[in-house]
Amino acid sequence: AALLWGMILLGCSCGSGPPRVGAAPLVAATYVLDDTDGLGREFDGIGAVSGGGATSRLLVNYPEPYRSQILDYLFKPNFGASLHILKVEIGGDAQSTDGTEPSHMHYENDENYFRGYEWWLMKEAKKRNPKIKLIGLPWAFPGWIGKGENWPYDYPDVTAYYIVSWILGAKQYHDLDIDYIGIWNERAFSSKYIKLLRYTLDKHGLEQVRIIASDRLWEPISFVMLIDSELHGVVDVIGAHYPGTKTVQNALLTGKKLWSSEDYSTFNDDVGAGCWARILNQNYVNGNMTSTIAWNLVASYYEELPFGRCGLMTAQEPWSGHYNVDSPIWITAHTTQFTQPGWSYLQVDGHLGGGGSFVALTDGLGNLTIIIETMTHNHSKCIRPLLPNFTVVPQRATFYLTGSFYMVETLQVWHSRLDFEYGNSSLFQKLCPVKVWKGRFSLDLNVDEVYTLTTLKTGRKCGFPEPPPPPQPFPSNYKDDFNIRNPPFSEAPNFADQTGVFEYFVNASDPGDHVFTLRQVVVQRPITWVSDADQTISVIGNFKWVNMTVTCDIYIEKPRDGGVFIAGRVDNGGIYVRRTKGVFFWVFADGTYRVTSDLAGQEILMKGLSGVRDNAWHTLTLNIQGNSASGLLNGYPLWENVTVSKPGNGWAALGTRSFEFAQFDNFHVE
Repeated sequence: AALLWGMILLGCSCGSGPPRVGAAPLVAATYVLDDTDGLGREFDGIGAVSGGGATSRLLVNYPEPYRSQILDYLFKPNFGASLHILKVEIGGDAQSTDGTEPSHMHYENDENYFRGYEWWLMKEAKKRNPKIKLIGLPWAFPGWIGKGENWPYDYPDVTAYYIVSWILGAKQYHDLDIDYIGIWNERAFSSKYIKLLRYTLDKHGLEQVRIIASDRLWEPISFVMLIDSELHGVVDVIGAHYPGTKTVQNALLTGKKLWSSEDYSTFNDDVGAGCWARILNQNYVNGNMTSTIAWNLVASYYEELPFGRCGLMTAQEPWSGHYNVDSPIWITAHTTQFTQPGWSYLQVDGHLGGGGSFVALTDGLGNLTIIIETMTHNHSKCIRPLLPNFTVVPQRATFYLTGSFYMVETLQVWHSRLDFEYGNSSLFQKLCPVKVWKGRFSLDLNVDEVYTLTTLKTGRKCGFPEPPPPPQPFPSNYKDDFNIRNPPFSEAPNFADQTGVFEYFVNASDPGDHVFTLRQVVVQRPITWVSDADQTISVIGNFKWVNMTVTCDIYIEKPRDGGVFIAGRVDNGGIYVRRTKGVFFWVFADGTYRVTSDLAGQEILMKGLSGVRDNAWHTLTLNIQGNSASGLLNGYPLWENVTVSKPGNGWAALGTRSFEFAQFDNFHVE
């Protein structure tokens, strides 16, 4: 009878239901859900990372209503992804994957809690979901913290002061309570620093802020915590990255919460959705992890930068307003819309007889949510680590609800099927409820499916009446004079800083046309996360551009050996910024110029005298047509007919010779 009810109800008028398995299922197994002997670990939520780095860069430039729509899909409860956790980068003025994010303290005597866009993003998330948990984690640090060394732990009191300042600033200027703080993303930890950080937090009345360590691997942090009781006492969560759904014995022995504090990082097609569905369940089933956090929240950076479209959704065209609600959003909803941090996992094995997995969670008040996934190997590969072979087959799963769940009579059903044969995936569809007959129900499961069965009736698959605008390439004629008195953000739209930080600047001493400019402000090499360039650079435009004219007014502030450039056909950025090629037109404070085919300035195509000097405005023009480039200074030809072969296309860019102050104005690319 229970089987019959399940079959009838799953195919009734609430939704067409999934296609039935053609042949009889190969495997049948039973699973018992019982809370009589207590519950499993406490669930801490599903989240995503903005940063690490500059992954939300283009989002802030979206026009309304599209920007708010994107934020609704990410954060609004019972709408889309309905995320429980937002983790942000504490900007460190250095390259942290797809760009740099500005620090709240560029210099030792400098504090500004309005730079960048993470403050804004946290407020938008809280506006939609006041219960969302907030995490801060540094990837890099301003250079002054290391006093010349590329290391943040030589002066741990300085580093702790810097991080605690960020937490205090979040509260003072934005009324944001930070829930968790990390140490140094995917780099070494210092036990002495972690203890000092806890002391500094407590001294400033931040006892409620919890510490996550070490955002790298399970070891050596777990082992060190077992032999250092003081460290064990101050670390609240062990966070590992890309754990492959597995943990280690030492981590379990600590008795601490275990999180996959960064995971996913996979192209957001249906295989990415399969990866996400599999690890959301199996991080707990195999590894006892009670939170999984995706890198990254939204792919809002130029797609040709590293890890293009590795976000839960895609929003990389603020100039058109176009965005994609990709399938990982709806896979997320299967868990997030029917659980909350503070719920508990049931004590079950979680492995399905025919392959795949399930988890069951309860709020302890009678509500029950079961999430089932049957992702096959080739349709659920994440970017890392390597996924060992396994097999998933069609199967019949029969669940027995006992203990306090015995009285459950019906379960709401939500279903996704990833269709890799015809590309006709069905995502987060509400099916008819399943009737539970004397504590028992059955489901026929096909491969590459996700089911949520829940007592909650609050789930919704939401959208907007009008679709977003169609995609458009970056405008082929683009100007910015930076003339904005009170900019909503510190950075000019669409410029993606790859080394250094370029900010709006009010040039109070200028009597004329250059009061409002764009200024490069990082003057000391940061404590880096990857190999930043020795030059600063910000890219903009369409990576497919071949022929272009770039014009910009420039102002060298550094005497003698200062210098700036404009560039075209720029072919690289992100973690690969040091190897960037293109056509670079440089002028220097000593009155010389160069044309090079690389950012490093080693491959010289032309050089000579220009008469440019520091602390004066000049206009540079770079024209690239086919295999030939020419340059103008203040409207007059300075060099011409320079042969350029590679690269054949790329962004426009501007930047400086070193970490130095310089200004730019009246940027134009055509």
